[in-house]
Amino acid sequence: MIDRPPVPGPAERARTIAARGPATLLPSLPTLSPPAAAERESDRVAPLLHHVHDDGTVTLLLADDHELATATPTTTMVELVDLAPVPLREPVRGLLWITGELRAVGLGHARDVALDLVEDRPDPRLLDLGHGASMLRLEPVSMVIADADGTHPVTPATFAAAPRDPFCDQEAGWLRHLELSHTEVLHTLRRHLPEDLRGGHVRPLGLDRFGLRLRVESIMGDHDVRLAFERPIETMDELGVELRRMVGCPFLAVRSGS
Repeated sequence: MIDRPPVPGPAERARTIAARGPATLLPSLPTLSPPAAAERESDRVAPLLHHVHDDGTVTLLLADDHELATATPTTTMVELVDLAPVPLREPVRGLLWITGELRAVGLGHARDVALDLVEDRPDPRLLDLGHGASMLRLEPVSMVIADADGTHPVTPATFAAAPRDPFCDQEAGWLRHLELSHTEVLHTLRRHLPEDLRGGHVRPLGLDRFGLRLRVESIMGDHDVRLAFERPIETMDELGVELRRMVGCPFLAVRSGS
């Protein structure tokens, strides 16, 4: 049996996607499974703003004239997409579906929620609340994550207890920097790839505390490879040490923004 590289658990991956993924609403689809509902493109609604709270509750802003803004509570699914921060042929790395009951929030309470949100993520779109935009809340009943490591249910309780990846906020900038300014590092990392993939175009795909993911693009298709760190890491300094180990050069230091 071949040992697979360690990966973050489903709840941790879900928290990470929820923290940064764009979102769409899929209303009135309670009888469909998340993958089937996600295929209903005509039913998608793009909110003006969304925020996933630590307990999995989702706050959304919709235009006042949207039919959902004043609708009675309805079963709705929110889909969050994990997109690669570099331009890839297949940019979607994962999906998180949160299903629950969507209901409108009264303006008075909505303003209190908006004040709390400003402290966590200031956004000028919150100023539209009560001036063309209405707030809604989705209380989660079920969650499902689907990515390269499989499709897994996540309960709201395990979601709330899980941390997001420590590189959640830095990953996008670091991977873009690696792609644009350190192509020699990507070239050197080829030595860790299976021999039949070393002739493809190596792209940075993802970063988490357990390792670095690469996308190998070729005329035969795309292949994803995870390069595991020697141990889980938490900081950019530790990331620099691991990368130096991977490329086999003790003098190479690659840090975000260097």
